[in-house]
Amino acid sequence: MAIYVNVNGTNKLGLPNIGFVNIGGTLKQIMKVFVNIGGTLKNISSAHCWSAGGSLGTARSGIVGCGTQTAGLSFGGDYYATTEEYNGSSWSAGGNLGNTRELHAGCGTQTAGLTFGGVFTLGGARTTSSEEYDGATWSAGGNLNTAVRAHSGCGTQTAGLSFGGYTTSYTAGSEEYDGAAWSAGGNLNTAKGGLAGIGTQTAGLAFGGYNGVTTYSTTEEYDGAAWAAGGSLLAAKRDLAGAGTQTVGLSFGGHDASGRLSNTEEYDGTTWIAGGNLNTARYSLGGCGSQSAGLSFGGWDTDESAITEEYTIY
Repeated sequence: MAIYVNVNGTNKLGLPNIGFVNIGGTLKQIMKVFVNIGGTLKNISSAHCWSAGGSLGTARSGIVGCGTQTAGLSFGGDYYATTEEYNGSSWSAGGNLGNTRELHAGCGTQTAGLTFGGVFTLGGARTTSSEEYDGATWSAGGNLNTAVRAHSGCGTQTAGLSFGGYTTSYTAGSEEYDGAAWSAGGNLNTAKGGLAGIGTQTAGLAFGGYNGVTTYSTTEEYDGAAWAAGGSLLAAKRDLAGAGTQTVGLSFGGHDASGRLSNTEEYDGTTWIAGGNLNTARYSLGGCGSQSAGLSFGGWDTDESAITEEYTIY
């Protein structure tokens, strides 16, 4: 259920799904719950939950995605060149990447996607290669200045952002894409890989990650020039996914020392709070969409996964 609590004068959503029950796998609202806030009755009935979507055609971990819950794009992972497009209920084949990829990043939309970096083959060298998708075909884009893997990205095909990852060591470096060429951006405060990213080139969000020793809960916010500290995740995790924007974000999955995680967290630009858990704990999964209409797909549970889940707040 969901409870609002007062934090520094602001009411924050605490726990999801008050006033709802699960009937046959579907949440049904059975009552509305109101509380008195400042002399006004507020309806706090809400549900924050993941439900099953259509499975990927090819099970993959290390998958990357972009787009929305009803127009999603997944590409690469497990050294596949495979691209799949989601219509809100099922995945269908899209045009293959020019290169097989793993440990890459991406951003954009289903009809204007961007992927960059990673490795082409198991044990292969990091790459600077970028590719652009037009809804049917991938073509070569401008090369990154520094070959990188295990990084993250956000933004659009013509205003992309790459950050973190591993070059010859874990890096804090960022690069910005203008649709043709990459240029240096502001450095993260903490060098790390295996992090998640959402938002835009001028309002990006980076969270979680790993530096070879420490798994992080830290969040950083980008303003188009510099990174600044944001509110920390409730729990440290790496190889997680995300959806949404800098001020309305969603984090899900990943792993820590205990293993795979199903945790979901919601961000309001300042603070992360608990959301509804994934039905299947996974890491190295893909994500896209928004906080109230998120999409998670693929990853690793006990093997490469084809599972897709859709997040809804209502």
